[in-house]
Amino acid sequence: MEWNSETLNPVWKTHLEEPCPSNGSSSPDYPGNVMPKTLDGQITMEKTPSYFVTNEAPQRIHSMAKDIKLIVVVRDPVTRAISDYTQTLSKKPEIPTFEVLAFKNRTLGLIDASWSAIRIGIYALHLENWLQYFPLSQILFVSGERLIVDPAGEMAKVQDFLGLKRVVTEKHFYFNKTKGFPCLKKPEDSSAPRCLGKSKGRTHPRIDPDVIHRLRKFYKPFNMMFYQMTGQDFQWEQEEGDK
Repeated sequence: MEWNSETLNPVWKTHLEEPCPSNGSSSPDYPGNVMPKTLDGQITMEKTPSYFVTNEAPQRIHSMAKDIKLIVVVRDPVTRAISDYTQTLSKKPEIPTFEVLAFKNRTLGLIDASWSAIRIGIYALHLENWLQYFPLSQILFVSGERLIVDPAGEMAKVQDFLGLKRVVTEKHFYFNKTKGFPCLKKPEDSSAPRCLGKSKGRTHPRIDPDVIHRLRKFYKPFNMMFYQMTGQDFQWEQEEGDK
């Protein structure tokens, strides 16, 4: 994806599925070898969700472009875990219930943090790895919740971060009540809005409220650490009235 701008730095966008290749810059799949050439007045963007949670990614990206700007979209880790499970369930309906996968021992209340759906949401742990290579000033954290209710507001932050004029505004969004997400539209023509595909906006399975409560308790200290590290309070504890 390319944006017109006076800023010439390439930009990779992470959206908390495939990590960086493990065999380095000689591989034809190495990011630096497959990225399109960035012309004057352009920014080149690339998105791969699993970069943020892949241990080797920060060092590899830093070695390729240390001045790169990074955008990370984060959401309430409990909701994110349920959404992750919902997507997997749609492809593998035979998998165990969320409640079974979320615990090592439910009687003792021991959360299984090795399960990827749970581990990904420990944002502070992953960010700690990135901060060894990049200053916080090169990373923008976008609220997944705000991106739904105020997409123009979050996009304004993105455009400012990238040094772009605020071209994308409220008039570029249309809220799809059926899917529960905003859609993109071009205000200057009557073409149909571009909405999220079938894999987005699925109805989540009902999860035992006690399990959700235990997960919120598990994530709370990690969330507090993440807020402190980023200087942003995403207010995830208020999602279920925990405060």
